[in-house]
Amino acid sequence: MILHPQLEKDCFVIGRLPLCLLLLINDANYPWFILVPQREGITEIHQLSDEDQQQLMRESSQLAAVIEKEFNADKINIAALGNMVPQLHIHHIVRYKSDPAWPAPVWGKVEAIPYLDEEVKILSSHLAQSLTGAGLKI
Repeated sequence: MILHPQLEKDCFVIGRLPLCLLLLINDANYPWFILVPQREGITEIHQLSDEDQQQLMRESSQLAAVIEKEFNADKINIAALGNMVPQLHIHHIVRYKSDPAWPAPVWGKVEAIPYLDEEVKILSSHLAQSLTGAGLKI
């Protein structure tokens, strides 16, 4: 599967799940993850096979549960927009009542704060361990 150039530019690859590529948006304002089903030419969830739809729901739900717990979230925003990037991708954004965009959507509210390389390594390793502990091996 070829990752859309915008996702490639804006994200770090954290790992591969059974169906999806797990990405981290390079914006330390919010713990912000993206699942990209590893299927060519898919722009909408309904275009996935029934089995892939079910697997996407499992991976999304498990990711949401892990990041809610690990980041002590007030809310998890999950969205599949695709207006700018047509490749199917599902955002999982940890939200806090104290975050810079609360309660509005995160898009375009504040300038992104890039992660330091070491922060990405630590976050990736910790998330991989937590997901594995929840039964979703990277």
